[in-house]
Amino acid sequence: MRNICTAVLLCIVTLVGCSIEQTLEEYFHQKMKQMHKDEKNFSYSLVHTELNAVHENDGIVVFEEHNNHQGDQIYIAYLEKEEQQWEWKRTRGAKWNSPVKWSSMNQPPYIYSGAISDNSITEVYAGNQSAKIIQVEEDKRFWYAISSIKDVKVKMVKEDGSEEFMEEINYEELENQ
Repeated sequence: MRNICTAVLLCIVTLVGCSIEQTLEEYFHQKMKQMHKDEKNFSYSLVHTELNAVHENDGIVVFEEHNNHQGDQIYIAYLEKEEQQWEWKRTRGAKWNSPVKWSSMNQPPYIYSGAISDNSITEVYAGNQSAKIIQVEEDKRFWYAISSIKDVKVKMVKEDGSEEFMEEINYEELENQ
């Protein structure tokens, strides 16, 4: 009888242990520590998460990396849960005040994103998709939009209502660097 009770208790403990799923945030922090374990003077901050962004069991993570070699950068990562385990699928990054104004992931879902340091920008669209704009710091914002269409035009709307298509790279700004 005692062996049966011990076996049942062991099964319950095992089942409870197996049923605890890792959250998106827990997975993200674990993965960041693994990827940067040998780097000194490296830090990051989690800025934003969105669960079920494209479909059930996926997520988006926006984070900022603080690195002495490359300076502060902001990234967006797309993750999916496969067989109850999170998998990091794709990442795109941006530098603040860079001539590269936006980028997109080259596989579906097409996630368009970029850094904003112009406070007069109130809205951003990737094709017909309205972007989420996230306040990161005082004069630093980050936007992203999810589209099922590859190679759409990106448009910004300013406070005064004017609209302007935003090229991926501002070549004039690039030449002046």
